[in-house]
Amino acid sequence: MTDFTLTKDADGIATITWDVVGKSMNVLSLEGWDDLDGCVTDALGDDAVKGIVITSGKDTFAGGMDLNVIAKMKAMSGDDPAAGLMDGLMKSHAILRKIERANLDPKTNKGGKPVACVLPGTALGIGFEIPLACHRIFAADNPKAKIGLPEIMVGIFPGMGGTTRLARKMGAMAASPFLLEGKLSDPKKAKSAGLIDEVSSDPMADARAWVLSATDADIVKPWDAKGYKMPGGAPYHPAGFMTFVGASAMVNGKTQGAFPAAKALLSAVYEGALVPFDTALKIEARWFTHVLMNPSSEAMIRSLFINKEALEKGANRPDAPDQKVSKLGVIGAGMMGAGIAYVSANAGIEVVLIDREQAAADKGKSYSEGILDKGISRKKVTEDKKAEVLGCITATTDLKALEGCDLIVEAVFEDVDVKADMTKAVEAIVGKDCIFATNTSTLPITELAKASARPDQFIGIHFFSPVDKMLLVEIIKGKQTGDIAVAKALDFVRQIRKTPIVVNDARFFYANRCIIPYINEGIRMVAEGVSPSLIENAAKMLGFPLGPLQLVDETSIDLGVKIAVATRAAMGDAYPDGAVDEVLFAFKDAGRLGKKSNAGFYDYDDKGKRQGLWQELGTRYPEAGEQPDLHEVQNRLMFAQVLEAVRALEEGVLEDIREGDVGAILGWGFAPWSGGPFSWLDIVGAAWAADTCDALTAKYGDRFKTPSMLRRMAEDGTAFYGDTAQEAA
Repeated sequence: MTDFTLTKDADGIATITWDVVGKSMNVLSLEGWDDLDGCVTDALGDDAVKGIVITSGKDTFAGGMDLNVIAKMKAMSGDDPAAGLMDGLMKSHAILRKIERANLDPKTNKGGKPVACVLPGTALGIGFEIPLACHRIFAADNPKAKIGLPEIMVGIFPGMGGTTRLARKMGAMAASPFLLEGKLSDPKKAKSAGLIDEVSSDPMADARAWVLSATDADIVKPWDAKGYKMPGGAPYHPAGFMTFVGASAMVNGKTQGAFPAAKALLSAVYEGALVPFDTALKIEARWFTHVLMNPSSEAMIRSLFINKEALEKGANRPDAPDQKVSKLGVIGAGMMGAGIAYVSANAGIEVVLIDREQAAADKGKSYSEGILDKGISRKKVTEDKKAEVLGCITATTDLKALEGCDLIVEAVFEDVDVKADMTKAVEAIVGKDCIFATNTSTLPITELAKASARPDQFIGIHFFSPVDKMLLVEIIKGKQTGDIAVAKALDFVRQIRKTPIVVNDARFFYANRCIIPYINEGIRMVAEGVSPSLIENAAKMLGFPLGPLQLVDETSIDLGVKIAVATRAAMGDAYPDGAVDEVLFAFKDAGRLGKKSNAGFYDYDDKGKRQGLWQELGTRYPEAGEQPDLHEVQNRLMFAQVLEAVRALEEGVLEDIREGDVGAILGWGFAPWSGGPFSWLDIVGAAWAADTCDALTAKYGDRFKTPSMLRRMAEDGTAFYGDTAQEAA
C-alpha cells in the first residue's frame, strides 16, 4: 500500500489522494514523499490530464510530518548528518516546486497545469506546506478544523517551504503570528487572514470546477511573476526595514534569546526576502538544518511531541480493562473542584459537584458557566454546547447523589483530618468498585489512604491551577495503590484531554518538589543582597515564563508560609530553608501576600496588574555592592530544580525520565527549549553538571551536592537518553 494514490477521470482531472493506512490522521514519511513525487510526475507527464486535485482520504488533511523522518535524514549521511538533512530538505523542496511550477514554461510562464488542494479538515505543518505549494486551496466549511504551521511550538520552524511561501504570500508582518507563534485558525478565519483561498460546503466540486476553468495567469505564483514585490515591503524597502527591526525586537523580547528556532526563522525570512525564490528556499533549508542540528530542537521534539504523545496514549498504563469514567463525583466546589468539574463535563462526563452549602456548590457550577460564556463571546462555543456542558453538572450538598459514581475526586481543604472524614463518608455511599482520588499538592497519599477501607482503590490526582488551562495532571501512587486505580486515573486524564505523569508517593511528589527549591533559591538570593532584577531576568533568559519572585506572588506568599510550617514540622532539625522563611514570614506579617492582595515582591495597581518590583524591596533587603555573575545566578536557579528531578528519579519517585521531562515543561514551564531537566543535563553533559554542582556546593552548601546517579554518569560518560541511561538509573 502507498500513502498517495493517483486516479484519472474522463474530465481530464487527476486526483491524488493522501491516505496513510493504519493512521487516524495522515503524517508524511520519507516513503510518502516518494509516493507523492511519483503521482505528481505521472499526472504532469500525461497529456490527457488537464489539472490535478490533491486531497485526503480521511476527514482531515494531515497532522504534519512524521518527526522520525528527521532522524532518518541524519542517518543517511553517516558521519555528516547535516549533509543528510540538507540533501533531504532540498529533495523535498524540489517535489513541492514541481507541484508549484506544474510544467509552466520557465521563460513565458505558460503551458502549466492547475493544481488545487482540497482540505476536508485539519491541515498542520507539512499538511499545510503542501497546500501552500498548490495554486488554489479549498477548505471544507468545518469549524472544528485547524489550519496552520505550529512547528515553532516544538522547537523547529516550517522548513519545507512554509516559511518562505507564507512570508511572500502575506508579507512578513502579517505572516508573523502564524510563523513565530504557531497560530492556528479555523477555515473561515484562515480565509480572512489570506492563508487559504476558498471555504466551501463542497470543496471537491468547487476545486474540480476551478481546475477545468483555470488559466495560465491563475496558476503563476506571485513570486514567480515578473515585477513581484513582497507585501509590506522587503528588508531594503523603508517600510519593510522597520517591519524586520520590529520583528527582531519582538522575538528577542518574547524569547530572551533562549529559543533558537525563532531567531533562525526570522533570519530565513529576512535573508530569503533579498534573493530570488529558489535561492530563498535554499536559505530556508540551511537555517532549518542549523536548527535541527541544535540539540535544543532534538530535545524539544522528543519531549513535546514524541514523549508527550506516548504518555497521552498510556505508555505506562497497567495492563487492565478499560476504565473510562461514566459518572464522576467532585467533593469541594472551590476553585480546584469547580475547574475539575468543568473539564470533566466538557468531555461529556456526568459530574456531581458537592459542597457543604448549596450556594457554594452553585458558585462552583457557575465557574463553568463563566468559562462557557467567555467562549461564546469569542465565538468558540455555541449555546447548545453550553447547555450540554452545564447539563452534565449536578451541584448539590447531598452526598447520596454520589451513588453510581465510578470515580471520586476529593478537592476539600488541605487538612488530613478533614480529608479523612470525607473519605469515610463518601465510601459509605459509593459502590465497592468506585475509585477514590484525592487532589492534593503536598499531603502524602499513603497517609491519606489510611482513612480508606479500600487503600488499593485510593490514589492521588494532582491538578494544576487553573485546571481548565494547565495541561499536566500528576497521578500519585500510594504504597497500597493497585493497578486498577492507576488505570482509572490514566483513562480519566485521557478523557479530559490532559497529559498524565505517574509518580510514587513522597514529600511534594514530583512537580512541587522541583518548583519549591526554584522559588526558595530566588528568595534566598534576595536575602543575600542579589539584585531582584538580576534574579528575575536571569530566569527569563533561561526560558522560564516566570522568575521565582513573580511565581511566588502568583501562587501566594501565605501558601508558601503554610508549606514552610508543615515542612519544618515534618523535618525538624533537618529543615534547610530557615533563611527563606525569614523573608516569607516578614512579607506575610506585612500583609504582602502576593498578587491576591495586590502586594508582594511586586507592586500591583487596583485592577491587579503588575507594575514592577516593590519599591521598598531594596530598602528591606539592600543590594550588595558587588553582584554575582549572571551565569552563577542562572546555575543556582537551574540546578535547584534539576537536582531535585535527579533525586526523584534516584529515589524511585519518578519511574520514567520521559515523565520527568514532560511533567517539568507542562507543569511549571521548565525551560521548554531544553526539553526538560533530564534532556538539559544530556545537552550540557553529566561531567560539566557534576563539576558545576561541586563548585556550587563549596560556595552555597549541600543543597547543590551532586547526586550519586549523576556522579556515576559523569564518570562513565553516559546520558539519560543514551543506551546505558537506565543502567545508571
